[in-house]
Amino acid sequence: MTLLKKKNIKAISVVGSGNVAEAIALAIAESDELQLKQVVARNEQRGPQLSAMTGAEWCADVEQAADADLYIICVSDRAVGEVASRLPLRDDAIVVHTAGSVEMDVLGARARGVFYPFQTFTAGRRVDFQQVPLFVEGCDEAVTVELERVAHLLSHRVYRATSQRRREIHLTGVLACNFVNALYAMAADRLAEREGLPFDILRPLIEQTAHKAVEADHPRSVQTGPAVRGDREVTARHCEMLSADSREEEIYKLLTEYIWETSKKI
Repeated sequence: MTLLKKKNIKAISVVGSGNVAEAIALAIAESDELQLKQVVARNEQRGPQLSAMTGAEWCADVEQAADADLYIICVSDRAVGEVASRLPLRDDAIVVHTAGSVEMDVLGARARGVFYPFQTFTAGRRVDFQQVPLFVEGCDEAVTVELERVAHLLSHRVYRATSQRRREIHLTGVLACNFVNALYAMAADRLAEREGLPFDILRPLIEQTAHKAVEADHPRSVQTGPAVRGDREVTARHCEMLSADSREEEIYKLLTEYIWETSKKI
């Protein structure tokens, strides 16, 4: 049975209890047109917490999940297929996962898709879900259209994305979020270990850098520092200062060269 022959998605169950599950469950619970039917999570601490936060019932066993129109699986990439295979789905129910780099077909031959929120989430930290880009993919046009309808109820930014496109998007997220945050941590550790200064020293710099980047037509146009200026004397001194840690020195050299070479494109 295709979605064009059934009623619109209303009742939704979120499977998982991590950061993504929390954000999506809260967004659904706050929607006037959708019902968060259940939080399905084996974690006996987080499951009841999400249930209390959203007002939805909690189920610890995925094989005992309640009937729903849509199941959104928010678990680790490696567990998506195994969890999907254990869900008791009626014939016209749809199951999706939220992973950036997992194929849709890992969900099996049922009505399936992907519901990928392009954002970093942290438990207990609320985000404006209406501003989160949502990338959807369905196993056929009817499923895709219905997933788009649900996505538009949760976010103002909804796009279609094939598995290949989603992998590329996920990679850019790793570069712009995970790698950048690792550099924040590297800088914070050096400040603390070498100078005994707190991370708070870096906050204004990080905030201003981020503001400039998002307000610019392209982040490269607001790039500053010795690398973009081609100041070899300063960069050589920095490399010497980092020489005690070969990984950090190599990271610095690679990024310096990248900035210098790409700055020529401006």
